[in-house]
Amino acid sequence: MSEEKKWYSLRVISGKERKIKERIELEIQRSNWADFVTQVLVPTEKVYKIRNGKKVISERNILPGYILIEAVPGRFSGEMVQAIANIPNVIHFLGKESPIPMRESEANRMLGKVDDSQNVGEAMMEPFIVGETVKIIDGPFSEFVGDIQEVNEDKKKLKVIVKIFGRGTEVELNFMQVDKTS
Repeated sequence: MSEEKKWYSLRVISGKERKIKERIELEIQRSNWADFVTQVLVPTEKVYKIRNGKKVISERNILPGYILIEAVPGRFSGEMVQAIANIPNVIHFLGKESPIPMRESEANRMLGKVDDSQNVGEAMMEPFIVGETVKIIDGPFSEFVGDIQEVNEDKKKLKVIVKIFGRGTEVELNFMQVDKTS
């Protein structure tokens, strides 16, 4: 079976994407549509926060309220579309009555973001900003407070100016050694 597959956009209730994805996959299995509907995807990226000096990784939706479905265009219609559209918390397909496939460039852009996020690692949810005040929580300068002078996102390092005996001293720290003051 070498029919070209296309991506379809399904509008759903925001926050329910994972649950709906599971229900769609169950429906595909139950109805033996695996040959026609090949992938169901919730576009996410990995992000992290630093909480109490620990790196906490989570996933964040790139497109809240949307699920992407890869299917064979000629076969993906009627009963299949109706069954998926009738799942609780599903609003409608892009194109409502008969789903319109996404343009290849749109699909590639969306999938590229998902792929990049898997390869790159994680992006910081609340990035450090030059000029921001931070408290040092680890190392010889623990408990000192200073202002960020430089942020190196690639190396996950900061240059912070700390006042020691009334003079500003530059200290290089990694992201895990500081906590945002709020």
